Amino acid sequence: MTVSPPAPAVGHLGGLAAQSRAAVLDRTEERLDALLGAERSRWAAVDPRAAVPVDAIGELIRAGGKRLRPAFCAAGFLAAGGELSDPRVVDAAAAIEMLHAFALIHDDVIDDSDLRRGAPTVHVRHIERHRARGWQGEARRYGEGIAVLAGDLAFSYAGQLIQELPAGARLVWGRLVSEMIIGQHLDVTVAAESLPDPKLARYIANAKSGHYSIHRPLELGAAIAGDSTSAAAFEAYGTALGEAFQLRDDLIDTYGDAEAVGKPVGLDAEQHKMTLLVSLAALRDARVGELVQAAEWDGAALAEALTSSGVRAEVGRRIDELVVQAHDALSAAPISEEWKRELADMATSVAYRDH
Repeated sequence: MTVSPPAPAVGHLGGLAAQSRAAVLDRTEERLDALLGAERSRWAAVDPRAAVPVDAIGELIRAGGKRLRPAFCAAGFLAAGGELSDPRVVDAAAAIEMLHAFALIHDDVIDDSDLRRGAPTVHVRHIERHRARGWQGEARRYGEGIAVLAGDLAFSYAGQLIQELPAGARLVWGRLVSEMIIGQHLDVTVAAESLPDPKLARYIANAKSGHYSIHRPLELGAAIAGDSTSAAAFEAYGTALGEAFQLRDDLIDTYGDAEAVGKPVGLDAEQHKMTLLVSLAALRDARVGELVQAAEWDGAALAEALTSSGVRAEVGRRIDELVVQAHDALSAAPISEEWKRELADMATSVAYRDH
């Protein structure tokens, strides 16, 4: 099994900092490839059916993705003075990508999403397989069961990959995982309650996405390098950029192009997600408040109302402010000027992406 290297996650490939980060990501792909290949051979020797969840993980990872989290882990490690040859940062970056596969597979079941990275999601693919072969039982329960187990297996692989990390890094890992899972739980619960609470929405965005995508990967990389002096600056940078990342996600889901995104847009509205974007608008605009109390949300009407209420523009301005905050946080970071420039470039790339 060969894992295709993705396009550069964020930033550019011009400077030495970006080149060293890209080198870590190349080795991360090799690590993922080796792990999945070995596991597929191991389980296929038992029975071809036993390799199905391994294949599900491999197909998702091969489909690409931004490799955002491994990129920030590598950046945190290298900016903090880590040695490029250290294999532990590769294990950590691979673990984060494997954890992301776990989260995506389960998230697609939770959201009943049909597509991920331009291909059918794991549960949909196995629902269709069950139906096509006329197997016993309920196709939906079978497909979702396979997806849950594949996600669990990815979580197990992530745990294997972090075993050799130093104690401080494993502590960061534990926080990263628990924040992401609790944030996802709150996201589901608040959606069910249709609760427009901007403060809670901001917390959820940071817990399930911001900390998990930016802050904790940076902190994890620095912890592997044995550095604690950059922790405060990385937290300020990562928290601001993490919120900007999630706000951009909200805008992409509401106004984005499904072909560019590689998955359906409008899922937040379909799943009644009380994003920060929606929460702000629901409290400000009576029409939005009425739309989000309906049994079925009208995605097109909601998008139009978010624009006419001014919240879409406000969120755009908030992203600008957060990028400035992230850049300002770097000024106090005890890292080289080259890494300050590289992390500033990464912030801009993340906050203003279109997919």
